[in-house]
Amino acid sequence: MTTPYPRAFVVGHPIAHSRSPLIHGHWLAEHGLPGSYTRLDVHPDAFPDFVRSLAAEGFVGGNVTIPHKEAAFRLAHGLTPRAERIGAVNTLWFEDGLLHGDNTDAPGFLAHLDASLGAGWPEATGVAKGRAALVLGAGGAARAIVVGLLERGLPRLIVANRSAERAEGLTALDPARITAVPWGAMPAQLPETGLVINTTALGMAGQDPLALDLAPLPAEAAVADIVYVPLETPLLAAARARGLAAVDGLGMLLHQAVPGFARWFGLTPSVTPALRARIVADLEGHG
Repeated sequence: MTTPYPRAFVVGHPIAHSRSPLIHGHWLAEHGLPGSYTRLDVHPDAFPDFVRSLAAEGFVGGNVTIPHKEAAFRLAHGLTPRAERIGAVNTLWFEDGLLHGDNTDAPGFLAHLDASLGAGWPEATGVAKGRAALVLGAGGAARAIVVGLLERGLPRLIVANRSAERAEGLTALDPARITAVPWGAMPAQLPETGLVINTTALGMAGQDPLALDLAPLPAEAAVADIVYVPLETPLLAAARARGLAAVDGLGMLLHQAVPGFARWFGLTPSVTPALRARIVADLEGHG
């Protein structure tokens, strides 16, 4: 099947909640580009056949979300070094007739930190000189973020998770720089922590809040939460109340979308205040 314009997608199960069509639709309209971006609900059992049919269906690539990221990793013919380290793929595209995969969550998170805190945040928070970056959780998002922090050169990362086994699994990425601690040991880490990152669902609408007293954190520390519904989680509210820099979860979603759009539609878009405002309005309208 051939089309007169590039066709891309986001695939997941379920997928109705995805804001990716709004993001990519905004950029297509902003730049007057021909193209389409569709959300597709594909059951895990049907996902391998779906991936094999992409070229025949006329797709130039797309985004992959839960629960298909690990399957996409296994099905892609070519992988970026980052995707290989993370073990999951959220962006697919064709190159020389072969399907390639990347994980843009890592650079998306780092780009949002740079935009929110300034490019000098490793020095400003002290994590460039030995204060820890404390990652809460050890799931797929945590793994991507840890890889991104390693790529940025942070010397000391601590992973806290309720399942010690999963946390230990992340230390294998770089045993010299990553330490795993039990969930209950988090408070003891805070005096020497420059960046706290919540990658769990705690604080999300309908979930329990993340109960963590931020008082021991240094005054220069920053707190980030990848949850974006609500945009202001209890953790971020507590950080702001203490006068700490707080980074919400929406920017990661916006910035991770940039590399895929560039590959499919041939233009590198910008994450602008207008785009953010559009997604915030949608979140407030639908929850």
